[in-house]
Amino acid sequence: MTDHVLVERPEAYPGVQLIRFNRPEKKNAITRQMYARMTEALTAAGTDPAIRAMAFLGTEGCFSAGNDMTDFLAFAMGGSMGGEVLDFLRALAGATKPIVSGVDGLAIGIGTTIHLHCDQTVSSARSVFKTPFVDLALVPEAASSLIAPRIMGHQRAFALLAAGEPLDAAGAREAGLIWKIVEETAVEEETLSAAARLAKKPPEALRIARDLIRGDRSDVLARIEEEAKHFAAQLKSAEARAAFEAFMRR
Repeated sequence: MTDHVLVERPEAYPGVQLIRFNRPEKKNAITRQMYARMTEALTAAGTDPAIRAMAFLGTEGCFSAGNDMTDFLAFAMGGSMGGEVLDFLRALAGATKPIVSGVDGLAIGIGTTIHLHCDQTVSSARSVFKTPFVDLALVPEAASSLIAPRIMGHQRAFALLAAGEPLDAAGAREAGLIWKIVEETAVEEETLSAAARLAKKPPEALRIARDLIRGDRSDVLARIEEEAKHFAAQLKSAEARAAFEAFMRR
């Protein structure tokens, strides 16, 4: 459903395109259709001079619980995963305009790794960042296996991505995953205000500065492809099917 991802241009924040998860009844779990909608929005923003910054938000108490498990289970049982996830990750990693994200509550799986591609992330103190990839017999994605160790060092990256240990907001800020912590009620305003401040800056100078800070992204894009091959293989494994079935029985 396209209304599970809302793409908006808030009048109060000129130059900002907002991508908002809007599936709170499923903790904003992301379906193939939702990935496709976000890819469309990212691609359109890249060519629209009126959009100078982008923002991601979830709903109250939940950014995203990660990929929709029914899609994973369907693929594990012999169905087609489709290219929507990879298309989104490529568009996210290749985005040419600054991205600000705001997190309140759960940020699981891709709900955590998406912030590795954001330039500034605002979080409430009650937020929890967790990637249960290995617990589901899967592997890291979104080039997180490359970016996370660069940001937070091997041990914290291993704890997050392989051991599945959660990070609270304070730990995420200390690790460099997020920028600042604010009150729960201020997450949306702080996120959009930060994006609007970026949108007011000279766009070419900001683009160059961002590219210099982020560096060459060819290795990031290559790691996305490498992870995806392992991810797809693991999705078809017996241990993954068992993990998904156990998850669905909860």
